[in-house]
Amino acid sequence: MKKSEFKQIRKDKLNLGSGMFKKRGFINIDVEPSTNPDLLHDLNSVPYPFDNNSFSLIEADHVLEHLKDPFSIMKELHRILKPGGKLIVRVPHFSRGFSHPDHKRGFDVSFPFYFNPSFKGGYSGTCFKLISLKLNWFAQPYLKKDVLPAGQYYMGKALGNIFNFIGNLSPFVCSRIWCFLVGGFEEIEFIFKK
Repeated sequence: MKKSEFKQIRKDKLNLGSGMFKKRGFINIDVEPSTNPDLLHDLNSVPYPFDNNSFSLIEADHVLEHLKDPFSIMKELHRILKPGGKLIVRVPHFSRGFSHPDHKRGFDVSFPFYFNPSFKGGYSGTCFKLISLKLNWFAQPYLKKDVLPAGQYYMGKALGNIFNFIGNLSPFVCSRIWCFLVGGFEEIEFIFKK
């Protein structure tokens, strides 16, 4: 699909790295042809085929950990996000007990610091305001429902709600100490605003 065809669709929401989980009302972009995305594109290759300030919402659900340079991707997402737009990033927490073999990294609570101009420890040059940060112990339930027996699935979901509540009272303390007591957190979610 060409850039001009996207303008005719008039979608201002982007699902980055959609894979098999396309989202209705979004432009779904992925590198894998077998997933039949709306747009086939290597997400490591910037610039993306969109104009500046194209989207009011971008969701990157478990994709940044597969890419070579998350900071260049975040810079590109900033370029195509509208002023005041929202970016939702879900990635593996570094404490996670298992991982996909293609993952290049895990993330922690310090990730948003690099998008804050006042961070002297390594501001990336791309400014995002962090709206919220959340740890998830039982992440991606849509995948687990297919592979776990019903009892384990519902037990994991219930424990996840308890651990999420306690862990998110202070994600910074949890990320450094407490998460290791409950087998690590599978996911960390960041909601940014441009």
